[in-house]
Amino acid sequence: MIPKITILLSTHNRAHLIQEALHSIQNQTYSDFECLVTDDNSKDATEQVVKVFCERDQRFNYLKKPFNYTAGLSANRNFGLDNAKGLFIVFCDDDDIMHPQHLEMCMNFLEDLEVDFVHFRKQSFTDQIPQNNVISVTDLNKNKIDKKDINDVIFQKIALASCTVMWKKEAIGKARFVSDLNYAEEWEFYTRLILNGAKGVEIDVILYFNRKHPNSNTGEFYAGNKNRMHSKIEASKLIISNLNQKNLLSPELIHFFCWESFRFRSPELLQHLRQQSSLSSFQKAEVFLKYNLGPITQFLMRLKKRFK
Repeated sequence: MIPKITILLSTHNRAHLIQEALHSIQNQTYSDFECLVTDDNSKDATEQVVKVFCERDQRFNYLKKPFNYTAGLSANRNFGLDNAKGLFIVFCDDDDIMHPQHLEMCMNFLEDLEVDFVHFRKQSFTDQIPQNNVISVTDLNKNKIDKKDINDVIFQKIALASCTVMWKKEAIGKARFVSDLNYAEEWEFYTRLILNGAKGVEIDVILYFNRKHPNSNTGEFYAGNKNRMHSKIEASKLIISNLNQKNLLSPELIHFFCWESFRFRSPELLQHLRQQSSLSSFQKAEVFLKYNLGPITQFLMRLKKRFK
């Protein structure tokens, strides 16, 4: 029998944390799911821990990623997508926690509304897992998300993190994460799906708890890890190209990516932006000037903030 939902739990060397994630999935109020634990060839005891759990609950399956997939989280999620049987897809990280009503709340909207995905909020924690409040679907505010909201998605005012979206599998189709990206991969992937016509709904409720620690991808990015920074730049270049192809590279987005070029100190990203066919000669000159005036602009912004 085909499960309604496939939960894709990607893992790598998290034997000491993954049981908490597994228990939060097992305790879901909506029970018609499979959970595929895809292991990116862990070197610790992850395999043993997960296999013991799988023996006790048939909804859980352990899959070790074969070596024909490249290393990394993006390829590991693609491996999960290639093996998913469910009609709906949701991602979970091996150090995080799902709210008990996570699946139940999402299915209320995905089954009743003509949308391709539902987006919800997350809450960060360090050591102590936040308490779970009982949620009533009638109390939730919802807002539609589609191509007209692409600016807010790219600016991350609508923060579509990898694990804060449940998708209809048919909306994803054969699309996959870019395997070479090890940060901002979901930003690029979800933006691409929306630009290709995916429509969703945003609900104002916390259904996911993400653990904050310095060894996470996000923690490494904000600590200045060069590989994570490079991945964000490459993801930006892919989004710029996609926007250009669809004639959606608006002045606001041009300004945003110009500032990102300065923020990341990346002449390469600036050059990629200036090469896009939808930019006029004036716009190309303008972003070049803005980039080079970046230090002055940054100084004035800091001065303005200080005297507010």
